[in-house]
Amino acid sequence: MSCLPRLRPIRNVCVSRRTHRTHEPNNGQNQKTAKRSSFAPVASSKHDWIGPPDRLSNLRPIIYHIPENESPLERRLRHLRQETEDWNHQFWSSQNVTFSKEKDEFIHRFLKANGLSRRDENGRKRMLSTEDMAVFYKDFLEKNCTKHSNYNKEWYKRNFTITLLMGRVVLHRAWRRLKGRWSGPSLT
Repeated sequence: MSCLPRLRPIRNVCVSRRTHRTHEPNNGQNQKTAKRSSFAPVASSKHDWIGPPDRLSNLRPIIYHIPENESPLERRLRHLRQETEDWNHQFWSSQNVTFSKEKDEFIHRFLKANGLSRRDENGRKRMLSTEDMAVFYKDFLEKNCTKHSNYNKEWYKRNFTITLLMGRVVLHRAWRRLKGRWSGPSLT
């Protein structure tokens, strides 16, 4: 049994593909955040591969297949998609770690303020009511409103650019096919 994550191929993926990706930890940043699988599908694979959700970001990593005759436009699109996936992974890893840490701190402060320990008399972990936790959720969202707004703006900008590049790639491929048909053997 392998310790590598199970990945499954994606069929009918029409644009960008990548065979292998590794991440170097950013200087001064949490190394857990940048750690990703270095799994590479077999060289004969013709599809993108999607892995299991990352434990920090909850996003499924994509390993893009690189076709043999990848055009510069296709390469540009694949790189932009990969950069966007990496940026998205970094954001959500960081955000989820911050959320968990602040949530634990809130629960600890709340229990301490009410003279309660983290565990009840039966040794079970104490849980706060949804009303009590709503205070934390509201506060967390308010504190991170600007951060989330900036993330959404950047996300829409990146996706718009990716969509335009995908359109250009489709047109480029169609043009290559048509050009190939016209330059075939003559009928005379």
